[in-house]
Amino acid sequence: MVYNIITMTMQSVKDILKNFDPLKDKYISREFQAYGVYLAEKLNDMKHKSLYIKLAKNLPRPILEETLRYVIDSNAKRKGALFMWRLKELKVLSNSKCKTLNANGKTSTNSASPAKSSRI
Repeated sequence: MVYNIITMTMQSVKDILKNFDPLKDKYISREFQAYGVYLAEKLNDMKHKSLYIKLAKNLPRPILEETLRYVIDSNAKRKGALFMWRLKELKVLSNSKCKTLNANGKTSTNSASPAKSSRI
């Protein structure tokens, strides 16, 4: 049994195989990939599908869902841009440093290498 991302209900394997299109779904093997594609479809931004897959892998799902609701409720023309702006406003993304989540769900900052100590 797996979760249907759109309705968040359990589906049987029979239902999943019935809806499986090997030409369309052949590269989606993980749940976060399916959610990233779902985000790209809802935001009408299939050009940046890989970005949404990466966000779905690295960011907590409640933050992505809240941001998606915010964007869908607006009447924006560029929904992908508004989505990224909203993530930045929620302090999830930062321009100066790249934040990622480790396995414990805590953020770790990847910045430039620390300054070398001078030799005396």
